[in-house]
Amino acid sequence: MSNPTIDLLLTRRSVSANSLGEPGPNGAELELILRAASRVPDHKKLVPWRFLLFQGEARVSFGKVLAEVCRAEESDPGQFRLENEANRFMRAPIVIAVISRVVKNPAAPEWEQILSAGAACQNLLIAATALGFGVQWITEWCAYSKGVRQVLSLADNERIAGFVYIGTAKEKPEERERPALADIVATWSQ
Repeated sequence: MSNPTIDLLLTRRSVSANSLGEPGPNGAELELILRAASRVPDHKKLVPWRFLLFQGEARVSFGKVLAEVCRAEESDPGQFRLENEANRFMRAPIVIAVISRVVKNPAAPEWEQILSAGAACQNLLIAATALGFGVQWITEWCAYSKGVRQVLSLADNERIAGFVYIGTAKEKPEERERPALADIVATWSQ
């Protein structure tokens, strides 16, 4: 028996940001992707995540910022590295920063809120893949950079859960080995 949702989950593959190109999602597709991403478990309805979009010329201007922050934070990044940083967000037509934000609430532990942000990242991947796009969720140095945090005006309770790159795959990614269920599944008993 075939089920399209199960088939998608069993065949989904990340596509390297370096292997993405135009076109990216149009406005209606992007809205669907973001709506799907916002439909994740969210204990106490705290919405412990938000999305920051980088598309069009914003990718170029943010690349300049990344190069400047890299120059400030690294002792000697070199010209090649600075050029890579300037072009980092040009690898895909759209990059979505998923910002995890923990809201103080004794009924919703911090860990649950962080997991909810991770689920939002995963839903971005699944929704974009279902629409036929190539997708990669990565962090890289910029997700942990104090300078990038400052440029993005992240609050003390916020951090970057990841950058989700979305575009058209230039080539189909090869399948990779997955863990055997026998190695990762156990049944608890006394």
